[in-house]
Amino acid sequence: MTSHWTAAHVAAIDRATMACAPLLSKPQPLIEGIDLWDYWPVQAEDGSQALIAGGTLFILLSAPALLDPDARHGMARLRLMHRVGDKWRDLGLLFDDGFSPGSREWSGSAILSPDHGHITLYYTVAGTRGEDVLSFSQRLFETRAALSVEGDAIALSPWSTPVEMLVPDGIDYVRDMEGGGAIGTIKAFRDPAFFRDPADGAAYVFFAASLAQSSSFWNGAVGMARRAPDGRWDLLPPLIAADGLNNELERPHVIVHDGRYYLFWSTQQKVFADDGPAGPNGLYGMTSDSLAGPWRPINGTGLAFANPPQAPFQAYSWFVLPDLTVQSFADMTGIAHVPADPAQARRHFGGAPAPDLRLAIEGDRLWLA
Repeated sequence: MTSHWTAAHVAAIDRATMACAPLLSKPQPLIEGIDLWDYWPVQAEDGSQALIAGGTLFILLSAPALLDPDARHGMARLRLMHRVGDKWRDLGLLFDDGFSPGSREWSGSAILSPDHGHITLYYTVAGTRGEDVLSFSQRLFETRAALSVEGDAIALSPWSTPVEMLVPDGIDYVRDMEGGGAIGTIKAFRDPAFFRDPADGAAYVFFAASLAQSSSFWNGAVGMARRAPDGRWDLLPPLIAADGLNNELERPHVIVHDGRYYLFWSTQQKVFADDGPAGPNGLYGMTSDSLAGPWRPINGTGLAFANPPQAPFQAYSWFVLPDLTVQSFADMTGIAHVPADPAQARRHFGGAPAPDLRLAIEGDRLWLA
């Protein structure tokens, strides 16, 4: 059954008392001349960060650092990096030129096999290969590569030919992704996040989606699919609907904590409906006693925490791990408004991982520890 995130939930957010992340300084770039954003660790099937060569492998979106930081979205390529403690090592672009069937590579998740022999990547292909004008079509693909580790040397075999996992059906999920083409207006079929349900061992992916049976422009949803015994993915109805409320529930993912399920997503103030309440840029979520629901907004509103009011755009794309660590990237730091001038935006854009945060959870209540 689909659960609903509603205007009444968001209207109950009290900006005077809501939890806010600490102020973030603009970080130093990890790779000079390269912007990095939306990133995720290679995980074990239980969702924990996999220990590889004494640290963690991460996959990040990357692009050359142009004058306008927003230009990165049209050039995004997946990049592999290794972190040991606070030291990052660049392992280069994940795929060879022309490998992906699109013009850009967007977010997903990556899972290490139980024998540590290979990594399976679930990711978003945006656009089509060779297109002259960038389109906003989004497709979900999976591919895998053998992993070998000798000391601190990490190697991945050539990735297998990407296989399309799911196709929007036009019944539950919108097929046309364009939505006007501006940032915040495009529709969603992206960000696949793998989840193994400990209750029955079934494999799922959750993804950002848009509702097909909606009369509202603001028709964001969290979609889901389950892997069938033959290896195919079966598309299921949306897990969460924000119909009439919000256009983008981005990078949705699920963890289990103390026997409860917690579903998290990121969203921004600018993608809430014009004629309703708007929440801040922040991490949002719902909780349930089972994957099937019903799902209840955490803290009664859905808001876990927001960026601080002095810097409401300082971080984005939060990713929660089962140990309640929260990872994100530094976005527009040290400024209360997004600059119209690209040069000024560049001076404030972080383009690197933000410091980790940590959550505390007690039932339906959640706060920053």
